[in-house]
Amino acid sequence: MRVVSLYAATVVSCLGLFVFVGKTMKTKPCWCWDRGQGVTAAEHTRPPSLEYVSYGSYGVEADWTNPDRLIPLDYDQAQGQRIFYQQCVWCHADTTPAGPSNRNNVVPLPPLLNDGAVLNKETDASLVRIISLGGGAIGKSPMMPPHGKLLTKEEMEDVVRFIRVISVPQYRPPS
Repeated sequence: MRVVSLYAATVVSCLGLFVFVGKTMKTKPCWCWDRGQGVTAAEHTRPPSLEYVSYGSYGVEADWTNPDRLIPLDYDQAQGQRIFYQQCVWCHADTTPAGPSNRNNVVPLPPLLNDGAVLNKETDASLVRIISLGGGAIGKSPMMPPHGKLLTKEEMEDVVRFIRVISVPQYRPPS
């Protein structure tokens, strides 16, 4: 019984100390992995607010070429953004939420998802087909897996809508 009470007192003391130190610090530490794979306490920089931007907006995406510019997203584009960051970011972006992407290890080099010079030439139906069947089925990189059984047609179309809104140069639909 004495060991249990001693253990409980130690736990409560440590928690109290942690709360006290946390309240007295001017910036909240972010326990992040450094390059040497050791955990370090560093100030966590806050990204721009992802709050409601304008009427009809469901989120934002920072322009990959100009991080000061925020691109408002409608509902479908925001759904495409969510799917992109779950499935596509590892090969179609230079960085990921987890750090560098795997893009430089893929041959041929996949286009960035905002590369309008390449992707604006494709029709929406063509992009959905690429996403659905994968690269190998349409004469592109066989390293791109098919997502046709993983994603619904609507989800693939949402990814295409996201591609269109972030593309540089800006996508202009054919007239």
